[in-house]
Amino acid sequence: MTGRLEGKVAMITGAARGQGRSHALRLAEEGADLILVDICQNIDTLAYSLASEDDLAETVAQVEKLGRRAVAAQADTRDAEALRAAVERGTAELGSLDILITNAGVGMAHPSTSNEQAFRDQLEINTIGAWNTVHAAAPKMIEYGKGGSVVVISSVMGLSGKIGSTTGGAEGYVAAKHALLGLSRAWTRWLGPHNIRVNSIHTTGVRTPLLVNDAIKAVHTKPPTTGAEVGHILDVTMLDSSDVSGAVAWLVSDEARYVTGIALPIDAGFTTP
Repeated sequence: MTGRLEGKVAMITGAARGQGRSHALRLAEEGADLILVDICQNIDTLAYSLASEDDLAETVAQVEKLGRRAVAAQADTRDAEALRAAVERGTAELGSLDILITNAGVGMAHPSTSNEQAFRDQLEINTIGAWNTVHAAAPKMIEYGKGGSVVVISSVMGLSGKIGSTTGGAEGYVAAKHALLGLSRAWTRWLGPHNIRVNSIHTTGVRTPLLVNDAIKAVHTKPPTTGAEVGHILDVTMLDSSDVSGAVAWLVSDEARYVTGIALPIDAGFTTP
């Protein structure tokens, strides 16, 4: 442990597995206590299974094994009241809120889902869910008066439209991730006077259940073997969650205390002109 975040409390959505769990463990290693939020149930219009209550409990157990405290809350980010309740319970137990990671998001729609519904799901979960999260947590961060950091986990599709599909879900994903970039910039202006920094991270494909699942495998029967096949400059086909967590840990630390309003690509060169 380096202790860069000793005494800090971080809230992470989508924390039960994948990137969310990775970010939680990295911040715990740096000394932070955690408020861990996840929906912990499936959404029928999606093509793959979401995390479970057992997954969230496992994240809590791994955080506690690192010697940090964790408060878990089951909440759908589309439910603003549930998020506010999670913030209130978490801060009541942990005594602060210094860091917010809006990580919850979804990918591929079920084949039976209409284009209209798939498009709507992307906006409601990936964009409105993040908006609900920030508006549940930021007032509490302002109330504590200590400043802080917000990191919005987005995608290279928030910087590019090169998704290769015109389905409602794919177009909705691009729209939702672009919206997160605009919101991040607006939140930078809103929260900056309170010494709360806001930055967005835009990743290429990350090796998590959002992309590594049976539904994706059924569509992409021949996985790429080189970075060039997926538009990368560097020869890697997919990132690990830890590749993103390192950037998250830096952005929320004092080492980045004057970094705000940036859109950070972690994309092996995908968005390079």
